[in-house]
Amino acid sequence: MKTLNKLSTVLLFFFAAYAYGQQETSFTFYRNNMNIINPAYAGADGETIVSSSFKTQWAGVKDAPETQAVSFGTPTGKKLGIGLSIINDKTFVEKQTSVFADFSYLVPLNETLDLYLGVKAGGNFYDVNVNGLQTYNVESDPSLVSINRFNPNFGIGAYLKHKKFYVSLSTPKMLSTQRAKNEDGVATVASDRPHIYLSGGYDIILNENFMLQPSTLLRYVNGAPVSMDLTGVVTYKQQFGLGVAYRTDKAINGLATIKVNNWFDFGYAYEHSLRDEIASATSGTHEFYLRFNLTPKAN
Repeated sequence: MKTLNKLSTVLLFFFAAYAYGQQETSFTFYRNNMNIINPAYAGADGETIVSSSFKTQWAGVKDAPETQAVSFGTPTGKKLGIGLSIINDKTFVEKQTSVFADFSYLVPLNETLDLYLGVKAGGNFYDVNVNGLQTYNVESDPSLVSINRFNPNFGIGAYLKHKKFYVSLSTPKMLSTQRAKNEDGVATVASDRPHIYLSGGYDIILNENFMLQPSTLLRYVNGAPVSMDLTGVVTYKQQFGLGVAYRTDKAINGLATIKVNNWFDFGYAYEHSLRDEIASATSGTHEFYLRFNLTPKAN
């Protein structure tokens, strides 16, 4: 049984990381923590915001992927915004922590439409535990020993904002960096490919109490199928929200959000994989987000 569990872990890890080319974590609450993927969002709310997301994939599987992300954004003056994005990933034998400073600039288009342009600058600390590969009976290429380093990087983004809708386009990491890869059962060195994100959402007022918030997020990686999230959330008095999301990577989510007051809201999402090889070996994926508004508006 222990051998079977180890084998399942290895297969799940490499299947998720490379079979479909998606090498960055997919968050269900992408709309609530946009700084992570788009630097142009820093300060776009006109308030000082601290957001955090916590995702535990494939509950019940040892060493399954875990991700923690924290972002900060605030306006500085009339047109400038600054922020900070930190993402910590742990998957099987991989560990990496990304730290980026975010900068945005406002370009007003008209009275109701604003365009924000942004840039990220920073990098990620990446480490592969080669001894861990031996624990799971996975062979490793000698070149893997050298992957323990800091990789500088930068990203760019644009964020179009209206009071009823938004459009976001970004590449948070422009440069390719080295990481581990499974090639014919042997762990070796590969390039971490840049991701392009395109997102959009609209707020539809149904009546004085209810609002429908449909949104979508597309991910493109060279050499891999396009991945898309389709999300729909219904909110009650902008305080309580219930929704569902479908990911074309074959996963479905149920999610809930609560706005406690003007300075704090949070949410939870449960993800069920539609891939038999993952669903049969795990107890689902859990995601939480917390959002703090340090300059809340009056009621």
